[in-house]
Amino acid sequence: MIKELANIALDAGKEIMEIYKKDFDVAYKEDESPLTIADEQAHTVIEKGLKESFPSVPILSEEGDDISYEERKGWKQFFLVDPLDGTKEFIKKNGEFTVNIALVDGDYPSVGVIYAPALDILYVGVVGEDAYKLNGASQAKFVTDEDIKNLSQTLPLEQSKDAVHVVASRSHMSEETEAFIEELKAEHGEVDTVSSGSSLKFCLVAEGEADYYPRYAPTMEWDTGAGQAIVEAVGKTVVRYEDGKRFYYNREDLTNGWFLVK
Repeated sequence: MIKELANIALDAGKEIMEIYKKDFDVAYKEDESPLTIADEQAHTVIEKGLKESFPSVPILSEEGDDISYEERKGWKQFFLVDPLDGTKEFIKKNGEFTVNIALVDGDYPSVGVIYAPALDILYVGVVGEDAYKLNGASQAKFVTDEDIKNLSQTLPLEQSKDAVHVVASRSHMSEETEAFIEELKAEHGEVDTVSSGSSLKFCLVAEGEADYYPRYAPTMEWDTGAGQAIVEAVGKTVVRYEDGKRFYYNREDLTNGWFLVK
């Protein structure tokens, strides 16, 4: 299904970029996180595309209707969607925002698609198979899944590094993250820190550009599902801070605990 998910993400990205080029208003949710018309319109595009292509698979989206745990706890499979991840980066107009679509099977993501519309870069990961990166994605035509694989670079990419690289949030650097970086310095010597917004941090680990992504601050399930699939598709892991076990999904509380990508 990766061609359908990729095409839906590209369609949402096109909608987002139409708004990105103009002036837009910013509203705020109850938790004080920002919301723009781009979030809402991208959600509409994604929901329509998913329902047309996969009508039997339920959708859990940041901008969708609240779905009770009683309703979703029996889901065997569902789409986990963040129509615009990195709204703060979108508002700052630094380009580091993404469209995230994941397919979750049971408790874990199995397919992830991340599209960065301003950068025009598409990432796709299938757990147990491979992950891919495609530059200039909006110019591509995906008729089959093989089109994506043939046009893309297979991850991880060849990297030449002299130091351990840690990717951290551009908007959320906690004291615990800084302490983790100091521990790596004590162990490895030189440590370079790379800042990035949104789910692109997962993609940097999947590419091999970063070795670690510690997230010792709150996120939501839709922030991480697609990124986890892409990271796991290249053999890396996303583990819980408290016990080192694999990160899982469709919990009663959709707020994520701390985690480490490595």
